[in-house]
Amino acid sequence: MFGIQQSQRRRIEHHWVFAIVSLVFALLAVPALAAPELDEELERLSEAITSHSERVFALEQQVLHPANTRLTVFLTLQSRDALDLDAVELFLNGKPVASHLYSERERDSLERGGIQPLFTGNLKNGEHELKTVITARSADEDFVRRESVHRFRKRPGVLRLQMSLEARAPDYDPEVSFSEWE
Repeated sequence: MFGIQQSQRRRIEHHWVFAIVSLVFALLAVPALAAPELDEELERLSEAITSHSERVFALEQQVLHPANTRLTVFLTLQSRDALDLDAVELFLNGKPVASHLYSERERDSLERGGIQPLFTGNLKNGEHELKTVITARSADEDFVRRESVHRFRKRPGVLRLQMSLEARAPDYDPEVSFSEWE
């Protein structure tokens, strides 16, 4: 506007050139003998970061899931060849808390006796309702969707609920049962 001004782009280019030249001179100034010391320092810092990360994770678990209010729901299959599990949804006191679509690998793992943790969260003491919706294919190739409701009382301490699925011949009608783990 007033006089001739250098464009903004040109000023930025000068700053980049200065920064790159400064970096090159700084790298050339570092003697080759300092490399082992730098490697040791990097190794020490890496170990410190790993240790710190583990401590932060442990604290995070204590804050997010205190032991006296924790609820964990696990899934197991009782009749392993009778159901081809597609999905499981969990609702706690009417609110959705977990849903899972199963891959072939996860189904195989459950059929071999695997145990899947479906939900871990905090829950205050008192009466509660856990509703589950299961979609699967039965051994006779029927598509099945079942809802099941489990009412339970949460007491102080950790509560672990095992949700078991079972389907028996000849109708392969899935049944859901719940039990508390000690």
